[in-house]
Amino acid sequence: MGYTEFLSELEFEVLELSPFLQHLQSTFSQGELQRLVLSRHEGDDKELQRVIFRPVLLKGQTVLSALYERKTFDITKNFEISEAVEYLTTKLGTEFKSALLQTQGEEWQISFSKKNKLLQNRTKLKNAAPVAPATAHNREKRRFVEQSRAYLQALGITDASGQVVPAMSRKWKQINKFVEILAKAIRETGLQERQEVHVADFGSGKAYLTFAVHDYLQQLGISAQVTGVELRPALVDLCNETAAKLALTGLNFEQGDVQHFQARGVNVMIALHACDTATDYAIHMGIRTGAEIIMCSPCCHKQIRPQLQSPAVLSPLLQHGIHLGQEAEMLTDGIRALLLEAHGYDTQVFEFISLEHTSKNKMILAQKRSKAKDNRVVLEQIQALKAFYGITDHCLEQLLAESLPSNI
Repeated sequence: MGYTEFLSELEFEVLELSPFLQHLQSTFSQGELQRLVLSRHEGDDKELQRVIFRPVLLKGQTVLSALYERKTFDITKNFEISEAVEYLTTKLGTEFKSALLQTQGEEWQISFSKKNKLLQNRTKLKNAAPVAPATAHNREKRRFVEQSRAYLQALGITDASGQVVPAMSRKWKQINKFVEILAKAIRETGLQERQEVHVADFGSGKAYLTFAVHDYLQQLGISAQVTGVELRPALVDLCNETAAKLALTGLNFEQGDVQHFQARGVNVMIALHACDTATDYAIHMGIRTGAEIIMCSPCCHKQIRPQLQSPAVLSPLLQHGIHLGQEAEMLTDGIRALLLEAHGYDTQVFEFISLEHTSKNKMILAQKRSKAKDNRVVLEQIQALKAFYGITDHCLEQLLAESLPSNI
């Protein structure tokens, strides 16, 4: 009989974790530790989502500051390294099923399967930025994207030292804001509890946000399958090459458009700056596949404007082309939001990011409801708006009528 057969299950888990915990201690003492993220929480505290440890300088001593991210409010607690190791010994594999240890030049990911088997993956980072010394324990602006992430350098957002390239500062802010919005939606829809999440990003372009979404889900400990869909073959090839160089699993890019792409089992549907009715096709696909989250940033509202028959009282206002365009945009996106409401989603329309950074700044965010809701009032509101403005055709409404049961 082997030696390990005499060990209790807990003792065996501790032995398996020993190299990981020893690496944490050594990198902490050498000043190379960046952060440690515990995720996939399955403990009794249903409010707790993940814990992030970072080294900070407190009263002249370096400690680990732990941020407990919770649904309603966050909690911060400080640990000495020995206390942190003791905490991890009891919590990993029991309350937390995934952990990511980031150090200078390396990432070490561990996770526990359904049968509690320990899985590990260590990745060397090329041209890693040096770790900044632990700073005083004061509150810094929270970022959902770390500047040290390898994909940011590969995409030209940061330089070799991990600093944001000045010309890409607007894109950097856009990435952070987008991931912040997505993170909240993931929490509220319960997707963070899933073992696997499928994401489709239509019109992915250079894929700044596609890489960011994949990276964020990986850090949550979720097995992510992220597909970027782009019409331009050169960009598809470029993004696939970048993902391959970074050895990113579960991230791929395909050539196509939202109107013809066949998607199934998508949990998160993204379509930013899809022109005119392409946004309607994207929303329709999200609804049809049952996506829990739909994120759109519409542009080029062309379909509704020629149909507008504004009441006489509005004529003095809408004689100006800019006002007429704004009216058509509001009406188009307002009906889109109402159609989403009628088909089982809680919907928000808001400014995605300041006009200072991009003129295409509106976002439609839809989160699937857990319980059905009577949609008759919403459908009546849609018909009243169409009648008021003389609208006969709305692309999304027509797509839904053709593909979904009439009693929805």
